[in-house]
Amino acid sequence: MQHPLIKVVGVSAAGKSTLVATLEQLGMRARCTGQEHSYVKDMWRRLHPPDILIYLHADLGTQLSRRPWGRYTEAGHREELARLAHALAHADLVIETSPMTKQEVVQTVRRFLDDRHTSNIRCASQG
Repeated sequence: MQHPLIKVVGVSAAGKSTLVATLEQLGMRARCTGQEHSYVKDMWRRLHPPDILIYLHADLGTQLSRRPWGRYTEAGHREELARLAHALAHADLVIETSPMTKQEVVQTVRRFLDDRHTSNIRCASQG
């Protein structure tokens, strides 16, 4: 059985690429979608709609600390949030990554996926 397709969206420097790389190392099918750069509100589902959508958020201060060379501004942060609103409304899991380590983000996702898998098995056996 093939793993579900997981897409990860979120603001710049929230940890999307890091999470996707880690999930792929664990044998999962994961893709990063640069929705924060697109005016197409549902770009995240246009090509290869995901089975699971994960939204990562980071506040402006975290963006600046994770990428000090970036040109992050309050206005730019608001623009990213506006571009991500549709994805946020449809996300299966939302994680505020600002106070978390990379490992904590991965653990949160793995718990979510394990719980989801267990729930699906229970539903199928009850069906």
